[in-house]
Amino acid sequence: MKVFNKEQIIARLDLDLAVQHLEQGFIAFSQGKAQVPPVQAFAFPQANGDCCIKSAHVEGSDTFTVKVSTGFYDNPAKGLPSNDGLMMVISATTGQPIALLQDEGWLTCIRTALAGRIAARLLAPSKVNAIGILGTGTQARMQLEQLAAVTPCRKVVVWGRSEAALVDYSAFAEGLGYETEITRSVEGVARNANLIVCATPSRAPLLHSDWVQPGTHITAVGADAPGKQELDPVLVARANRIIVDSIYQCSHYGEASHALNAGLIGVHQLAELGALLEGRAPGRDNDRQITLADLTGVAVQDAQISSCALASLGM
Repeated sequence: MKVFNKEQIIARLDLDLAVQHLEQGFIAFSQGKAQVPPVQAFAFPQANGDCCIKSAHVEGSDTFTVKVSTGFYDNPAKGLPSNDGLMMVISATTGQPIALLQDEGWLTCIRTALAGRIAARLLAPSKVNAIGILGTGTQARMQLEQLAAVTPCRKVVVWGRSEAALVDYSAFAEGLGYETEITRSVEGVARNANLIVCATPSRAPLLHSDWVQPGTHITAVGADAPGKQELDPVLVARANRIIVDSIYQCSHYGEASHALNAGLIGVHQLAELGALLEGRAPGRDNDRQITLADLTGVAVQDAQISSCALASLGM
């Protein structure tokens, strides 16, 4: 079994190829051509942390992947990253471990950011006036980096709980060529941006329906485990298109689950990203519609990003 560290993976991963792999994975998943066992989830409230174990095999692939991903959200105050983890790639023909990707959670973060990039490409309004970001952590940064590939907009409004973190994020965004406005008001983000990314570990709604202007696209990635929530369920119900990575997962957690549990929407209103990519589900029809991508993270993404990483590393 070969072992690759985070630096090796980052240096070699072909992001455009990764997008192709992820799109193929979403389509295979929606076609029922991927084995994705139930997620194992751990919660560590005393440490403000969580862990998930995900695994998947895409039909026709010579390998399958098992991934451990952790998020401990007080870590930055301790000088540690919020996210960590690893992926193990195993032969689907012999059962032998092929590679251990000691990516420290980076592959999980980048595959999530690339999913946001795919969703924005498919669902964002034709003219993005400003990008709104809720959050200042690793995922909030990666999402902004990846949006540069799908919109020419270079204005960003970012919300966070810490003034110091907002200043740091502003410097990061300006380094990417963005004109940046920082705010402690989520309403201020919603009223000034029509492409909003929610990337926090919040357990209570942050973004409310009354604040969101017609034509806005929202990508929500923070509610990736039970109990997490970033959107007002009324806002979810207001969306003209609700695109989810997995109908099953998003019916049990994620933003759609809260609206479902409140009786504000029905499961029939959810369409999977793979179906949208394949042309079996409608996307945005006009620039007055509100669109939502509810991305809880599907293990097929891990199988696809790990196979892309190995290809990029020459395996």
